[in-house]
Amino acid sequence: MDWGNVTTEDLIDALREVDWSSPPRPVSEFFSRFTIPRSHSKWNSRVKCNLYYYRTNYFILMIFILGLAFLRKPLAIVAAFLTALSIAFLNDSFAVSFNEKVTRTVRQFSPHLAAKLRPPISPVIRGRSSAKRAIHICGRPRWVFVLIFSAASCILWLTSSNLLIVLWALLIGLLAVLLHASFRTPNLKARLNTFREEFRAVWRNYSEL
Repeated sequence: MDWGNVTTEDLIDALREVDWSSPPRPVSEFFSRFTIPRSHSKWNSRVKCNLYYYRTNYFILMIFILGLAFLRKPLAIVAAFLTALSIAFLNDSFAVSFNEKVTRTVRQFSPHLAAKLRPPISPVIRGRSSAKRAIHICGRPRWVFVLIFSAASCILWLTSSNLLIVLWALLIGLLAVLLHASFRTPNLKARLNTFREEFRAVWRNYSEL
C-alpha cells in the first residue's frame, strides 16, 4: 500500500471503520527502530502508516497523558474516560458492539424497553446501490451520544481543572503521537498488515455489489 497516495479523509475513514477490538502493539515493538525520514514524502507516508498501524497505542497514550496530568483530580479522570468514550463512538465497530451489549443487557430485564431501543428500519429500494447503513445506538443516531458524552466531558474538564492545563495536556499528547509517528520506522509487519487491511476493504466492497 502506497501511503503517500492516501488522503487525510481516507485515513480518517479507515480509522473509523477498522475493528476497535484490535489489541495494542507490544511495548518492545512500539519503542524500537527510530530513524529520521529522508524526505517530506517519506515523512508523510510514514506518519499515515504509523497512525493506522499503532492507532490503539496512540489512543492509550493520549488517555494516559490526560489521566497523568490530573492524577490528583478524580473528576478529571472521569472527564478523560468520557472523552475516550466519545471518540470511541466515532468508530463503527465499537458503536455497533456497544449498542448490541446495551440492548442485550436491557432485554434481560425489560424486553418491552429493548424493543423501543431498536433503530428505525430504512427502506430498501431495488435497482439502486444501497447507501451506507447509518449507525444507531439505543435507537438513536450515533452523533447524539457523541454530542452528549463530549458535552459532559467538556463540563467536567472545565469544573475539575484549569482550562490551560487541559490544553497543555492535549498539546503534549498530540506532540508525543506526532513525534513517534514521524520517527518510528514502519516495519515489515506494519506493511503486511496494511496490505491485508487493504485486501479486506476491497473484498468487502466487492461483496456488497
